[in-house]
Amino acid sequence: MSALGKVYLIGAGPGAADLITVRGARLLAEAEVVLYDALVTPEMLALCPQAELISVGKRSGQRSTAQAVINQQLVDCARRYARVVRLKGGDPMLFGRADEELRALEAEGIAVDIVPGITTAVAAAAATRQPLTKRGVARSVAFFTSSTAPDQPDHPALPETDTLVQYMGGREAAATAERLLAEGRRPDLPVVVVENCSRPDQRILRLTLSTLAHGLEMAHGPVLVMIGEALQRRPQQLSD
Repeated sequence: MSALGKVYLIGAGPGAADLITVRGARLLAEAEVVLYDALVTPEMLALCPQAELISVGKRSGQRSTAQAVINQQLVDCARRYARVVRLKGGDPMLFGRADEELRALEAEGIAVDIVPGITTAVAAAAATRQPLTKRGVARSVAFFTSSTAPDQPDHPALPETDTLVQYMGGREAAATAERLLAEGRRPDLPVVVVENCSRPDQRILRLTLSTLAHGLEMAHGPVLVMIGEALQRRPQQLSD
């Protein structure tokens, strides 16, 4: 049996090519093949011109590569190449389906290394200059998504925390706002929505919980919704 290659699960970060880690960029430059997500930008892929590129993008509501197929592609690539990179948007270990890919690779005895990336919530907080925690106001944060596996029921319950950050929250954000209002959260609770975080076409929308309950406009990229008292604008931000 021929030697198996090694697979690197690398976090690409929120979008901007210069927000990948130094280690992630180095491994990309050394990769023989890169299997990349739909949210990975062309600028990021320019960091690995020597590699074979395989798109395995998964986008909500659009035709995408099934996870089982991606798992098999990773195994097949590790049998052909010494250095295989699985490039994921954000951080591989947060809403990145890393568990499924790790299980598939480990079952075949394939070595895996994981390189963390900047998750979008942290990048969005930086882009908006809105810390997710604030002394005396917010000391807990929850990252969540309404998306579930195809054979699993939805999870209507929301985390009990000071600041809520909803990933992939475009279409589900209104339902989240309605549930929070029903739980007694105040209608003017601050909300910040970030679309295409860190990219040239980044868009920031500031609104209230009651406004969010009416829904968001059609987005043209990934949407992150941040809700909580910590998102209240500071006086010097009111003119932004």
